[in-house]
Amino acid sequence: MLARIILGIIGLAALVTLVVLAWPQAFGLEHLQGVAQLVAFRAALAAGAVVLAVLLLFGMLVARRLRRFLGFLTVVLLLFAGGNAAVLASRGFSPGSGHAGTTPVAAEADVVVLSWNTLGGAVDARTIAALALRLGADVVTLPETTAETATAVAGLMATAGRPMWAQTASHGSYPGNSTSILVSAALGEYAAIDRFGDTSIPPSLVVAPVNGEGPTLAAVHPVAPTPGNLDDWRNDLAFVDTLCSTPNTIVAGDFNATLDHLGGDPADAGDAGCTDAALVGGTAAVGTWPAWLPALVGTQIDHVLATTGWKVVSAEVIQTEDDAGSDHRPITATLTRS
Repeated sequence: MLARIILGIIGLAALVTLVVLAWPQAFGLEHLQGVAQLVAFRAALAAGAVVLAVLLLFGMLVARRLRRFLGFLTVVLLLFAGGNAAVLASRGFSPGSGHAGTTPVAAEADVVVLSWNTLGGAVDARTIAALALRLGADVVTLPETTAETATAVAGLMATAGRPMWAQTASHGSYPGNSTSILVSAALGEYAAIDRFGDTSIPPSLVVAPVNGEGPTLAAVHPVAPTPGNLDDWRNDLAFVDTLCSTPNTIVAGDFNATLDHLGGDPADAGDAGCTDAALVGGTAAVGTWPAWLPALVGTQIDHVLATTGWKVVSAEVIQTEDDAGSDHRPITATLTRS
């Protein structure tokens, strides 16, 4: 009798745990320690659940007295794996729906955004500039990129006939605590503004058109949700929410957060009030980090978001730069006025 009670408690605990991990935002637990880290890797969780289910099936052949219990766990694990697969499928496994130099280029009125965390300068300026030029990028957000590198990228792009305004925010001298943004001169002159505040450890940078015409642009880099930085991470995501509550705003960068942490809503990035370009483009299940993992196994923590008034034309997770030096894949999105 006692054994049955213990097994029942274990089975119930497993069921509750997997239900929470399958959709933590239903319980308001997507920012909880442990859950926040695990839910970011839905593909790995699904694969692990399938492997464990197979092992339990073999266990049923050996431990006959536990067949009912092991069978229950097997069914729960397979449902958990299927649920995660369904969520990922709804977000899209397509590597890209955008031009990215391979399909028709953006129209003149469109805004092409490129974002790439360059790992503290691990990617050289020529590589960044070459990709930006190939995409015809109007806005380039570069977390973990110093002013020196950003200026070099702008110079290379200007030489190629695409002049850009380059600005950088830094929290100290460590290269990883710099965030840069490049804006095409064709969009007009942009200047940094500080009325939104900032992220906690790596900086974010918000720029607005000097003449008041054009979108507010933000290059963001919330801190990673490590155990010691969870409160800062939550505050940084609140900063993103504030940006997305501002009309006519485009936000891009390394969010250190997936759609689950941003709400996971299929229509937009949770309550932030922004549309996620990759979600609309059907590529939101393709991993941007770490670059050394297959894209369908990794997690998408880099995003391009846009507020109401902007329509997503295309989006892509770029997989041709995995050997460029960064642990992040670059992403691009083409936006147009709706």
